[in-house]
Amino acid sequence: MVRNSHMLRGSLSKRGYMRWWHSFSGVQPGTGQTRTFFVEFFIINPAAGASRPILGQHPYFKKRGMKPSYVMIKAGVFPDEEGNGGRQFHAFYPVSALQATGSPLVMQIDDPKTGRFLYSEDRIAGSMEVTPREARHRSRMTDAGCMEWDIGVQKIVSCHTGRLGGKFSEAFRRLDSFWHGEGILSLFQGSVTVDGVPYEVTPESGHGYADKHWGRSMGKPWFQFACGKLVSNRTGQEARRCVVALNCLRPRFLLFPLRPRLMLQLTCQGEDFQFTRCKWETKETGKRFIWHVLAQNKDIVVKLSGSCAKKEMLNLQYEDPDGRKESQPLWAGGGGIGTLQLYRKTHGGRESIDTLKLSDSLCIYRSI
Repeated sequence: MVRNSHMLRGSLSKRGYMRWWHSFSGVQPGTGQTRTFFVEFFIINPAAGASRPILGQHPYFKKRGMKPSYVMIKAGVFPDEEGNGGRQFHAFYPVSALQATGSPLVMQIDDPKTGRFLYSEDRIAGSMEVTPREARHRSRMTDAGCMEWDIGVQKIVSCHTGRLGGKFSEAFRRLDSFWHGEGILSLFQGSVTVDGVPYEVTPESGHGYADKHWGRSMGKPWFQFACGKLVSNRTGQEARRCVVALNCLRPRFLLFPLRPRLMLQLTCQGEDFQFTRCKWETKETGKRFIWHVLAQNKDIVVKLSGSCAKKEMLNLQYEDPDGRKESQPLWAGGGGIGTLQLYRKTHGGRESIDTLKLSDSLCIYRSI
């Protein structure tokens, strides 16, 4: 849990960001409709803070060359299978409004007007309402509407990135952005209400995901794929406590960016397989994003093919620590599908272990 704590220190406190992400599914009582939701705590340039949020896209702050500094609560819902209903809501607070502990991490904002936001290792809660007038301000990067949530969290499987996410890498700026998957397989239970429509969240309603990113740059390219719903072709049953998660890292040598690389973790039956030797290619069609990944270590080979329909994805809105918005959209959705072929290396080549069918996968993607 140490790497999941609040870690914006030194130069990163003046030019850096940190984001804690959660995504999970809920079912609407009566209709049985399932939707995928997300909740995030986002902190940027805390040392540049003031008594009010500094929004980097606002003309007043832009004109004065002021970098963004705030705590942003992001919450929303991905589009459904028909491409409808995708929303993201933002609430901004000065960094001074945040109350935070170390490890285990607890973050809390109490506002007499807007209510209370809570993040801890086992619970997230809050409510927000964005008026149409507020949503018209492009600096807020938000839709209009309201959302309320109170969710218990149980993190089942973690992905520890080892030296890639350690203090040495941070000190020497070996990566533009760091990643830690504290809950790449998580169970969520509670309730969500969006614009007055209630949803029940249970461990059975969907496979949840929680992670953290931090650094100076928000990743370009950005490539994440995670799935906790894998069905075995060999048994015909869902593989219990099985999850695959991958993330794109952008290493540096001194001040020079190097070729992006992937880190992938596959956890099955309590055993973790980590891969940093990965080859991948991406393809964009008129309707889908498609990915092919080949990962291997000394014992195991993984072939992963996945895709996500564009109409089921939402363009997540952020600004970087320098106050810039990327021209390339950051697409995210919770309806990814795919297959994972698993092989064991032998003296004569490869031996097939299983082929797994993936569904309800988290996909986040931005091209270079």
